[in-house]
Amino acid sequence: MNLMEIMIEVPVEHEQNVCGQLDKHVKMIERTLNVTIVSRNGQIKIIGNPERVEKARSVFESLIELSKRDNEITEQNVSYALALGFDDKEHSLVEIDSDLICHTIQGKPIKPKTLGQKDYVDQIRKKMIVFGLGPAGTGKTYLAMAMAITAFKNDEVSKIIMTRPAIEAGEKLGFLPGDLQSKVDPYLRPLYDALYQIMGAESFQKNMEKGLIEVAPLAYMRGRTLDNSFIILDEAQNTTPAQMKMFLTRIGFGSKVIITGDLTQKDLPRDTTSGLEEAMKVLKNIDDIGFCKLTSQDVVRHPLVQKIVKAYDAYEERKSKSGKAAVKKTNNGTRRKKDN
Repeated sequence: MNLMEIMIEVPVEHEQNVCGQLDKHVKMIERTLNVTIVSRNGQIKIIGNPERVEKARSVFESLIELSKRDNEITEQNVSYALALGFDDKEHSLVEIDSDLICHTIQGKPIKPKTLGQKDYVDQIRKKMIVFGLGPAGTGKTYLAMAMAITAFKNDEVSKIIMTRPAIEAGEKLGFLPGDLQSKVDPYLRPLYDALYQIMGAESFQKNMEKGLIEVAPLAYMRGRTLDNSFIILDEAQNTTPAQMKMFLTRIGFGSKVIITGDLTQKDLPRDTTSGLEEAMKVLKNIDDIGFCKLTSQDVVRHPLVQKIVKAYDAYEERKSKSGKAAVKKTNNGTRRKKDN
């Protein structure tokens, strides 16, 4: 068997970040690419099949460069660098990492972490309306919020409006104590959380009191015209076609709109068409509207979330094929009876 051996120099100050605690990143690369890796005294030796050794080299070089840019290397970074290597993508993690959107209140940089997220952010910059579609954990809402706050701070818009349909996720909350606002707030909590993290509670409260930031259920949008605003509609899979049309016709001059949703997590009554699903069909040929479809590869939460999303996707695909086969069998049986 033809084996290849190479050495990579890792600056001492970046060695722990790149290799991970107890060399967990090294073990992950070793296991995925089926190569032998020895890490010692600022040097990484890689032994194995020449093609896989080159992939491992590419992954380590990307991780070292990320570390030099003051990034904390996570399992997600390693997993995505490996995925890029297998897909033979021309883009690298370093190229994606160079796109800085803004910083959180603690000074942590917010950047796209995958090619899908980079495309999403680019489309938000170029298009007036962007649909961000994808599973949980792909950063749809968080990146939209970061872009909205950046535009607000740069005086590109005068107001941020965030909304989502108030639909229970399988639970009935109507009898909870409190006024309308306290009943609606739980639905909007993910939006508040992102605002606090990026903008800070004090700045958020100040702008909220001035009416420059608004977080409200979708029903409050009826009858309004939203000019010079950055508008985010979250959980759009739970809108009805009438609600989606109502929302889209609120948009005024100088506004930018982001609509996010996951069609696999609808909470609408059975057999009710999703406004998001319908809008994708109706608006697909309009120039200034962008559609960005994120996948399980773009999940940036714990790696286990990516595995869960993939498992559900595979299960739904099997279920769909099985349903089609059953329908086909029934139809064939009906035809045979008619022929007899």
